[in-house]
Amino acid sequence: MSQKPILQIFHQFIRHYSEGSTGLVLERSLNRVQLLGRVGQDPVLRQSEGKNPVTIFSLATNEMWRAGESEISQQGDISQRTTWHRISVFRPGLRDLAYQYVKKGSRVFVEGKIDYGEYMDKNNVRRQATTIIAENIIFLSDYVKEKE
Repeated sequence: MSQKPILQIFHQFIRHYSEGSTGLVLERSLNRVQLLGRVGQDPVLRQSEGKNPVTIFSLATNEMWRAGESEISQQGDISQRTTWHRISVFRPGLRDLAYQYVKKGSRVFVEGKIDYGEYMDKNNVRRQATTIIAENIIFLSDYVKEKE
């Protein structure tokens, strides 16, 4: 077993511990989300006074499972649950591309981070909102078939 990783951790600990008298230790963390699904509505471009513009759309992801007699024998009923995600795009270039090319029914892959916030609704009731802040979008559908 190599001693090098242990020494690196020890050196990081000593460096963080000795850098400040506040006792504040900075540690790395991760907030990363990856979603693959279908767009539920055409995007909307919003801009509040004094705030950055944002493109917003909904994305549906599906979870499927087999319930019933035996999951091994591939018999039983297939169940599905759809989860809806609110996607917000703030990055200027990506925001404009999403507004222009994301369409209802298109299949997209979204990478980003999860954000929890609060807002006041029209009845002055405090509500909580969960949003995915998109940092990258991969367009997987060239077109959406028109309903006949």
